[in-house]
Amino acid sequence: MMKKLAALAVALLFLAPSTVLIGVATLANTSAIAACAPGSLIVGPIPDSLTATTRNGETITLNRQQLTHAATIITTGSQTASVGRPGVVIALMAALTESTLRMLANTGTYPESGNYPNDGNGSDHDSLGLFQMRPQSGWGTVSELMDPHYQARAFYGGSTGPNYPSPRGLLDIPDWQQLDPGEAAQAVEVSGYPDRYQNYQPVAEAILAALTRPPNTGGGGGGTPVVPETTRIVFPLPEGTWVDTDSFGWRTDPFTGERAFHSGSDLAAADGTAILAVADGVVVHAGYSGGFGGLIIIEHTVRGERVASYYAHMWETGIHVTEGMSVTAGQHIGDVGSSGRSTGPHLHLEIHPGGQGQPAVDGTAWLADHGAEGLSGGGTAPATCTAGGA
Repeated sequence: MMKKLAALAVALLFLAPSTVLIGVATLANTSAIAACAPGSLIVGPIPDSLTATTRNGETITLNRQQLTHAATIITTGSQTASVGRPGVVIALMAALTESTLRMLANTGTYPESGNYPNDGNGSDHDSLGLFQMRPQSGWGTVSELMDPHYQARAFYGGSTGPNYPSPRGLLDIPDWQQLDPGEAAQAVEVSGYPDRYQNYQPVAEAILAALTRPPNTGGGGGGTPVVPETTRIVFPLPEGTWVDTDSFGWRTDPFTGERAFHSGSDLAAADGTAILAVADGVVVHAGYSGGFGGLIIIEHTVRGERVASYYAHMWETGIHVTEGMSVTAGQHIGDVGSSGRSTGPHLHLEIHPGGQGQPAVDGTAWLADHGAEGLSGGGTAPATCTAGGA
């Protein structure tokens, strides 16, 4: 999905917490978003009901059956490569708009559709099911389209979709990640009312948060979040967009002339490059924090151990998550910036085994030891660039 521009070597000067580095940034398509691979989204217990508000202020309540269909859409998305959380949100928006997450028969056009499990009867032309797919348009047979799992697979599409190459599913839409989610849903559904889908984006986000958010331990609020074991480890920048310019360890700070310890890894990248969560987890901090500037901290469970990852120097507009949010490995959580103690765009990454507040380890070495995807996609600073430290 990622489209790389020609790499351009440029000299950059970066200052992170207790560090200064000089390196080379590789210019890339900064709007690229790495999608989550299969298995990243884990559905938890399905509640009996969920109330949410649409963009235009309408309040709707979904029952357990509707949420069960949503869980099918989420799980199918997690099992389909390159869909990720953004694609699942789009699919939920489409199903909410088309059927209010109901598996609709259409006995007026297809009497046999009433013989399959359904949540009611629709009457829109020859449309069927969650996404109101039409047999006459080639989406599938009546039997196939009365299967929620089949409809979800067809909506996502791609080379493994049952409808490939036509009608087009989400993965068959060029650059779908760059579209507004409502426009992406419309590109699949080809509705006569193309502006309807955006209205359900807040509801789709609420469903995804409710069905995949880890519960808190203990009674009442304020418990430590239970973070499920991650299914993947991912390098925090897209392949081909970064250069390792300043490493973990002791160095001389060129601003003070004193030796000091640098607790992170500095990865030079173009301003606006997508920052990706290194693992499934829960956001415990998202905001400004002293010399870190824009900082995100995520707690993970990796091989049975609590681990915290820190991502620093984003601009305020480059922080795309909030505290308490569940994220998946490879999810676009922020954009590279140069806020705080920094004189050039880069990501300052820290890895803290034991969780937030525990000592950091060499982040890039930790990622390598844990088999992180995309680790080999970067470069190193040329020998003429020497990294100082603070």
